[in-house]
Amino acid sequence: MIRRWALPLLLLAFGLFYLLPLGTHGLWIPDETRYAQISQEMLLSGDWVSPHFMGIRYFEKPAAGYWLIAVGQAVFGENLFGVRIASALTTGLSVLLTYLIAGRLWTDPRKRFAAAWLYMSFGLIAGQAGYANLDPQFTLWVNLSLVALWFALSSTTTRARTGAWAMLGVACGIGFMTKGFLAWLLPVLIALPYMLWQRRLGELLRYGPLAVLVAALVCLPWVLKIHTQEPDFWRFFFWHEHIRRFAADDAQHTRPWWFYLPLLIASSLPWAALLPSALIQGWKEKLNPAIGFLLLWMLLPLAFFSLSRGKLPTYIMPCLLPLALLMGHVLIEHITQARGRVLRINGVLNLVVGIGALIALIYLQIARPVYGHEEMLSLSLTFIVLMGWIIANVLQAFRPLTFWAAPALGIWLLVALLPPGMPNSIVYSQMPDQFVNEHLAELQPTTALLSNDLSAASALTWRLRRTDVVLYNTSGELKYGLDYADASQRQVDMNNVQQWMTEARKHGPVGVVMRVKNVVEEQEVELLPVDGKRYQKGEIVILVFPQRQP
Repeated sequence: MIRRWALPLLLLAFGLFYLLPLGTHGLWIPDETRYAQISQEMLLSGDWVSPHFMGIRYFEKPAAGYWLIAVGQAVFGENLFGVRIASALTTGLSVLLTYLIAGRLWTDPRKRFAAAWLYMSFGLIAGQAGYANLDPQFTLWVNLSLVALWFALSSTTTRARTGAWAMLGVACGIGFMTKGFLAWLLPVLIALPYMLWQRRLGELLRYGPLAVLVAALVCLPWVLKIHTQEPDFWRFFFWHEHIRRFAADDAQHTRPWWFYLPLLIASSLPWAALLPSALIQGWKEKLNPAIGFLLLWMLLPLAFFSLSRGKLPTYIMPCLLPLALLMGHVLIEHITQARGRVLRINGVLNLVVGIGALIALIYLQIARPVYGHEEMLSLSLTFIVLMGWIIANVLQAFRPLTFWAAPALGIWLLVALLPPGMPNSIVYSQMPDQFVNEHLAELQPTTALLSNDLSAASALTWRLRRTDVVLYNTSGELKYGLDYADASQRQVDMNNVQQWMTEARKHGPVGVVMRVKNVVEEQEVELLPVDGKRYQKGEIVILVFPQRQP
């Protein structure tokens, strides 16, 4: 039965919980609006080599990740679904890789299905599948490189082994063009100690150059083209995005070394109670080559990322596929031996979390209403999420061996329905493209655009399909690009904004999108003319100023 229905069931879950919700809510800031705009700009400008953010050079990432998002918008339209489809599809392919490598590791088809089911329902994986950024793509290429490595190591024919090493090279090449040198480092970080341990270093030396050659051939055309078109790209990208982020005292997103340890637990929800059993069982079987490979795959990247000064939660996504395999292995062992205690504990823990969240929501709605009277649909969606989570985990808690898979339904309802169930206070501050879209007809005729916030500005330019927004008293991550001479007219400060407005209004109406949440931003608004139409929801203010003849 599992052999027959495993893939159809996974495909059904993918369609219902990954694909259907993609267009149900606005773009989250700052990532989704940024990646939507950069990839859209590639479509509109025809420049697929050099990434630009709102018309300004943006060299924090290579180009391939933007290509996939741009293709999604080209095929499905420049809309919410088109922006997010690349993340959903690449996550789905990682689920398929989990299924395939589990079949190579174990003969039991239940382990193959369980590992894929667990990976697909990890909270971090499921959440990122509907979120437009580069991490699901990069995770796919790292996963593919290491799955290919295991297929190469376990192949019995020269042809299959050669093909697997070549596929490893393809994955490394595309991964490098998606997010940089980590795509080369991570496979080496696992392959070298594993080959030394298994005394197969000669095999690595024979076939490794093939993978390197294929990776070079895959990325060399773009590497040479970007070097010719933008000679400073590699200096900025290597030093700023790799060396500085890893080792500099002023690295972005600085976190303590232990940051990823509790995050690993949170990322594995709703299966966190299986984590100790999986690690203990894995350690007991560490001399088994397959289990040892999975432990290296999970632990070495985790240690490497922990050493980095700059840390983001999504960095550990490549560690989660081997974790799902270890968990799926121990899960089926428990079911085979009719030991449901760990699964029961898992359900109870999730149940406590769900009931606590429900009580907190009811208390807040009574004491300090989070949702207004006009937001009953959003409130209802949030209650459906919490009730679905509770029911799914009640099933596991009371019938752990029969309903072991139920918690996945809870997490999938969470990632599918919670974003459209957010209160307006969050929607209008964290998804400004929705507010912009409401006033699109008034903003489209404007001949000049102004914004004091990069996230709001990128939402504005993506919705209008324009890149000419002028940045008001802000630069942020565009500081490097704004230093180029051809971008010198793309920003104004509080000293010259009034002069800029006067000149801009001579040529036509001016559209302004502002984020107002502190005293300085209030002062920025006060320096603008007072004769425009004003619309405000939450922190976002939209102003439309009519043309004023000289």
